Amino acid sequence: MGPIEIRRAVLLAVLSVSLLCPSVRTLAAIPAVPQAYPAKPIRLIVPFPAGASSDIVGRMLGEKLSAQLGEQVLADNRPGAGGNVGIASTAKSPPDGYTILIATSSIAVSPSLYAKLGYDPVKDLVPVARLTSIPNVLLIHPSVPAKTLRQFISLARAHPGKINFGSGGAGTTNHLANELLKHLEKIDMVHVPYKGVTQAVYGMLTGEVDEVVMPVSTALVHIRAGKVRALAVLTDERIPALPNVPTGIEAGVPGFTMPLWYGMFAPAGTPPDIVARLSRELVRALEAADIRERLTALGVDPWPGTPEQLRELLVADIDRYGQVVRAARLPRQ
Repeated sequence: MGPIEIRRAVLLAVLSVSLLCPSVRTLAAIPAVPQAYPAKPIRLIVPFPAGASSDIVGRMLGEKLSAQLGEQVLADNRPGAGGNVGIASTAKSPPDGYTILIATSSIAVSPSLYAKLGYDPVKDLVPVARLTSIPNVLLIHPSVPAKTLRQFISLARAHPGKINFGSGGAGTTNHLANELLKHLEKIDMVHVPYKGVTQAVYGMLTGEVDEVVMPVSTALVHIRAGKVRALAVLTDERIPALPNVPTGIEAGVPGFTMPLWYGMFAPAGTPPDIVARLSRELVRALEAADIRERLTALGVDPWPGTPEQLRELLVADIDRYGQVVRAARLPRQ
């Protein structure tokens, strides 16, 4: 075959390939088909230790989400600094929908209490869904000679600096509740922070601390076993799980309320369609009869809400708790 024939054969081969296959330019012009979400397991950061109320509720909802989404939602406990270690970790994670956070209302306390927080809860996180409302209850060790909240206050007033209380860390609602009580009643008690409320209640059970404010969902087992004494629930009304325990106001301390809520967040920049999908699925999970039954048995009230409702709650509570922190003159951490 001569040079002309070879050149002609090559041209024919190129033409045949071009007819069968799209050009590189054409391939580049075809839009990529978005991958269905989720396409891999989702990490659920729990900023408190295993066994804490947020851990129990988070794992329960994670299990339900796994079934609804078709991908595993895996709890990742990151305790420390009143929940701020786990929250900061979430804020710095890729905003791809594969890292989400269950946070308590302590996320609204931290901006007023920590000088170097490492994240901005409004700017660095995007609200996904409001989840639950949980009553807090004030507990004391049975060795403390007080049967009522007023008796406990009188005991603290008579022995300034001798009564101590545990908390899940500076900035948690169980810390702030006692600082509010100290401010309202002008009493002096010593704060003993732990890595989580689970460790704080263990400290009370072993006699390390005299008193702990904690979520009813975690407290019920110890109350029913007679290992602790419940003096007041920090809500506006009595709760069905503890009908014989008065509210802080009924117990003689006007203004002594400290509600606790849970919400789901994601890193800022997470695509709106993913946020909307997660929000819908969480509301669906919270409306399921089995989840509502399990939460109610724990003393937890399902409180599903939209991202907008969670954002409004967060902003309002940052202002509310900021006023409490300033009134109590708490030093910045």
